[in-house]
Amino acid sequence: MDRDRYEERLVPVTHRHSGYVFTDHTIAVPLDHAAPGGRTIELFAREVVAVDREPANLPWLLYLEGGPGNRAPRELPAWLERASRNYRVVLLDQRGTGRSTPVTRQTLTDLAVSAHDLRHFRADSIVRDAELLRAHLVGDRPWSVLGQSFGGFCALTYLSLAPEGLREVMIAGGLPSLTASPYDVYRAAYPRVLAHNNRFFARYPGDQEIAAKVVDRLREHEVSLPGGEVLTPRRFQTLGITFGQERRFDLLHHLLEEAFIGRDRLSDAFLRGVDSVVSFAAHPLYALLHEMIYCQGEGSAWAAHRALAEFPEFDLDRGGPVRFIGEMIFPWHFEEDPALAPLRSYAEHLAGDTSWPHLYDPDRLARNTVPVAAAIYHDDLYVDREHSLVTAGAVRGLVHWITNEYAHDGLSRSPAVLDRLIRMVRG
Repeated sequence: MDRDRYEERLVPVTHRHSGYVFTDHTIAVPLDHAAPGGRTIELFAREVVAVDREPANLPWLLYLEGGPGNRAPRELPAWLERASRNYRVVLLDQRGTGRSTPVTRQTLTDLAVSAHDLRHFRADSIVRDAELLRAHLVGDRPWSVLGQSFGGFCALTYLSLAPEGLREVMIAGGLPSLTASPYDVYRAAYPRVLAHNNRFFARYPGDQEIAAKVVDRLREHEVSLPGGEVLTPRRFQTLGITFGQERRFDLLHHLLEEAFIGRDRLSDAFLRGVDSVVSFAAHPLYALLHEMIYCQGEGSAWAAHRALAEFPEFDLDRGGPVRFIGEMIFPWHFEEDPALAPLRSYAEHLAGDTSWPHLYDPDRLARNTVPVAAAIYHDDLYVDREHSLVTAGAVRGLVHWITNEYAHDGLSRSPAVLDRLIRMVRG
């Protein structure tokens, strides 16, 4: 990209609709913050303010999306109306996602990004990006942060690395363990997934037979998804990732109830729905970095794959009932998903890396002075409740709220979650 065209992209672009003013910002940030004079990548963020509050000198709120590897929402999230009463909101595309120099099978070659470079796409780099963005937009003023899921992990890293940039922090379903290894995380996760399976089949007992019939069909015949890749039994099994959402059980049930046309043909509607869940084409960084977000001073070595051996209930060859698997990433993902297959060497390198820096500073968190409020979801599929409670007690001044009213994506579904967090963080 020539310099004139690049500088054009740095000029904010504004548009208005739905009662809001949207301003797009793009800045350059170092690929490696330890080498600020080296290669740069683009960082994109969208500023949002209510039309009637545009002239006001509002405090700023940075939103950090869940993930890793997910861009900021493009649809107006449920919490935005509540946030816009008090804040000028910044929706950040975390590095490697959306319009922030996306990292995909299509771009890695063009970007000349090595497997080692992907170390710079974790929470520590995201936080340092946020500090450069804050300086660009706000100057020396601290801003508030709202973190959803992995965004909450990033918020704890923010409190560890740059608390001076923070006015207050609100976290929804995103308090990780400060010390658990990747293996510890997945060993704790599998029983939660089994519990969600049991609740799912208790609600829809007829789906047990349908799930078994689908697995049998996939074993006996090669079945292709709309994009042409083969749907294998173990890939079908990963539909359990949907159990963590507000529509957790209904989404999978509605897929299964229309799975077959006649006695044994899988319907196009079913295959299209499955493809939308199991493909990582839109967010490959999620698969590449999912275990790395837990690495501190050690590697992952395919932790979810290793921990699975302790839970034979998920083994489709043992003759038991089908049990769906959650958000775990396995080596075979990089063989069976065409969006991931070209990234296999990157994944192997990352899984074998044992030199990951620490993401959290327990001593600094124990002395924290920034107001922090967190929602902990009692039945969270993705984030272990007990890990979250230990962390809540380790961050000085953090107030928390445990609820079984919402699933993991409660913030995205109901403005009441943010309303409660705002009231908590302000005492």
